[in-house]
Amino acid sequence: MTDLFQHFREDERDFIEKVLGWKEYVLSSYSPKLTDFLDPREQEIVRSLIGDQKEVKAAFEGGTPQAERKRALLYPEYMEPVREDFSLTLFTIRYPSKFIKLEHRQILGALMSIGLKRSKYGDILMDQETVQLIAAEEMDDFLRLQLTEIGRTKVELRKSDFSEVIARHDEWTESSTTVSSLRLDAVLAAIYGLSRQKVQPLIQAGQVKLNWRTAEQGSIECQEGDRISVRGFGRSRVTEILGRTKKDKIRLLYGRQK
Repeated sequence: MTDLFQHFREDERDFIEKVLGWKEYVLSSYSPKLTDFLDPREQEIVRSLIGDQKEVKAAFEGGTPQAERKRALLYPEYMEPVREDFSLTLFTIRYPSKFIKLEHRQILGALMSIGLKRSKYGDILMDQETVQLIAAEEMDDFLRLQLTEIGRTKVELRKSDFSEVIARHDEWTESSTTVSSLRLDAVLAAIYGLSRQKVQPLIQAGQVKLNWRTAEQGSIECQEGDRISVRGFGRSRVTEILGRTKKDKIRLLYGRQK
């Protein structure tokens, strides 16, 4: 077990133990286990812990092929999962779009204000005047009763078929750079073209997230696959660590979201 934890960060230990518990449940009960919505890092951990085993398999669904947040279904080998097994609901948010423009942060704020846990809903999709929310089916009644306002705007939730879902179009540009170390503050400075002195206040102000969690220290070491977001500067990812240069710098391939 100790060897297993060495492959992950210390702050991921609780989630790893949770995944191992899900896996044991499927093995002992021979029945599936559906999780709440997981962020991409959590999905990666599930994949790595389940692997290519025969006895327990894992599938993921978030409502669209490009979904960022997805529910995982751990299931025994006899089962062939279908979308219905993931218990997802697509809501279209109806509001006076001729007069008001809703913003992503307003919707997040409204969901937080009604006490809905982040793990109970997936992606928020926006396309011009259309706004959609993918949520766990067990929250249907709660959402329709409680989410009646976003900001000061009256809203109404209408269940929609997934054939009407808005497609995500995330575009990334890939570039390479060199860093003196894989510390988060050094990687941030290189990717976003900032000085280390400017990066530190952003971290201290809670404006930097590493793998969807607020980064509290610039000394955290980045790894391949890490996702980074900086408020006001956008999202990035560490695509690949390419080795060292002759001057002993570390070469990184990274992506930035357009």
